Amino acid sequence: MKTYIPQLKKTDPEMADLIKKECKRQEETLMMIPSENIASEAVQQAVGTCLGNKYAEGYPNKRYYQGQKYVDLIENLTKERAVEAFGVAHANVQPLSGSPANLAVYLGLLKPGDTILGLDLSHGGHLTHGSKVSTSGIYYNSVAYTLNKDGKMDYEAIEKLAIKHKPQIIVAGITAYPLKVNWTKFAKIADKVGAYLMADVAHLAGLIVSGAYPSPAPHVHVITTTTHKTLRGPRGAMIMVTKKGVKKNPDLPKIIDSAVFPRLQGGPHINTIAGIGVALKEAMTPRFKKYGAQVIKNSETLAKELKSKGFHLVAGGSNTHLILIDLKNKGVIGNLAAEALEAANIVLNRNSVPFDTNPPFYPSGIRMGTPGLTSRGMKEAQMLKIANWISEIIEDIARIQKEENITFAQVKKSSVRKKLIASSKKIKIVQEQVLKLCKKFPVLSEY
Repeated sequence: MKTYIPQLKKTDPEMADLIKKECKRQEETLMMIPSENIASEAVQQAVGTCLGNKYAEGYPNKRYYQGQKYVDLIENLTKERAVEAFGVAHANVQPLSGSPANLAVYLGLLKPGDTILGLDLSHGGHLTHGSKVSTSGIYYNSVAYTLNKDGKMDYEAIEKLAIKHKPQIIVAGITAYPLKVNWTKFAKIADKVGAYLMADVAHLAGLIVSGAYPSPAPHVHVITTTTHKTLRGPRGAMIMVTKKGVKKNPDLPKIIDSAVFPRLQGGPHINTIAGIGVALKEAMTPRFKKYGAQVIKNSETLAKELKSKGFHLVAGGSNTHLILIDLKNKGVIGNLAAEALEAANIVLNRNSVPFDTNPPFYPSGIRMGTPGLTSRGMKEAQMLKIANWISEIIEDIARIQKEENITFAQVKKSSVRKKLIASSKKIKIVQEQVLKLCKKFPVLSEY
């Protein structure tokens, strides 16, 4: 990974040193948090240009400041690429992140107190899909659908909830669901109750553009997405209106644009928009198509191998980029597993699982994915190694915890977990093997 920052080293050596250390950390760890990825050098260069100097409140040809000639061309080019890549009727590339993108849709289409039907947070949904601690659950009447006992979408149950509560918006989107979403079934439910159907594809955008995941565009009215996950762009977001959405409401593009600005945001980040444009161009290449397919191959291989080692995979496996593991049968909580793996340079995150009996801050599961590993060029053979390392570490810390009779109340303490992890010799052995693998598959500037 290039860290060519000579002027920064001169101006602010302290900050430069921290950035170099973070780059080194990324080089030496297996990036397995499914919402993280590696943007290309071209994307990073676009984000770091003079575009960050320009204030561009408004939309192309309708700005509130002068000096917008090239800024307008940049935003229009990015919008055109989004429309082409996703096969939609309209794109807004100004949302600053995924949460405000979702909120903008609600602001445009709902009145306070209207009903949102979204996937429960503890079952793999997002905070902004109606969680009671989120704006989406505070200002709107949120109703949650859940997974069935097999950890899968229950479309019959979702339909019953929709008929009962008559939501104005149904959100079809995931952050910790390992199987493909059936857009067709969601569309039938939304059409039956007259609701807008919004697909939050933040995790799936790159897979959709690559053709590795079914597109929601023919079935939904609105698509929201971040741009830094499987799409491999900068940290930004987009809202897209589909042809079906325009057919339902011809004013929908204007409604969405007005919700983003002026109702929610001020000036957009033009440097980020340029980076999104670069990422979209990269995503429409044959090379990226192969990348998307490999992400899913890697995830399926990793999931199958972990399952063979006695891990309980939510929904039974994965046919996407993401794997969710319920660790209750292993006897360790998600915090301990994630921290032990991080000590071996394997970085994933603790996560609640459906019907989790543990509190959210000390959940029973871990979540992992393959986008970042695939960006480094890793394939199925490497997934088998990684699955083995994950198994070895979790089995070892489970053994130590059991031998030392560490209770749930005790393991909630950070100091106890650190001591337990320090006593594992297996972690150090695996860490050395991980470092060797990382050297073979460096973080490249191009995918």
